[in-house]
Amino acid sequence: QVQLVESGGGLVQAGGSLRLSCAASGRTFSAGFMGWFRQAPGKEREFVATIRDSDGRTYYADSMKGRFTISRDNAKSTVYLQMNSLKSEDTAVYYCARKVSGGVITRQRDYEYWGQGTQVTVSS
Repeated sequence: QVQLVESGGGLVQAGGSLRLSCAASGRTFSAGFMGWFRQAPGKEREFVATIRDSDGRTYYADSMKGRFTISRDNAKSTVYLQMNSLKSEDTAVYYCARKVSGGVITRQRDYEYWGQGTQVTVSS
């Protein structure tokens, strides 16, 4: 099993920044992805970004490119999501997820492990 714990959410004004963290523990895998998804009130959960274990290559949803940055610290088994120039529409619960098998890296059902989520609220 893999345990994922997110932190770093909170209330921020529009235009501000936040950095989310996701600490992973438990069973380790040699290959896979660590990703971030988000779910706004009344909306479906959507892909934000993901980072590949093997080489650190990153992938982003088009609407996040240039504002969000995913990174990792392997020594701490932690993945980060730096969010800049935040907008009110970024308000959501942000989830960290782990993908260890095949499938589509932007599809939530292909991620096997999930954190409990952290709330991000952007005030306008």
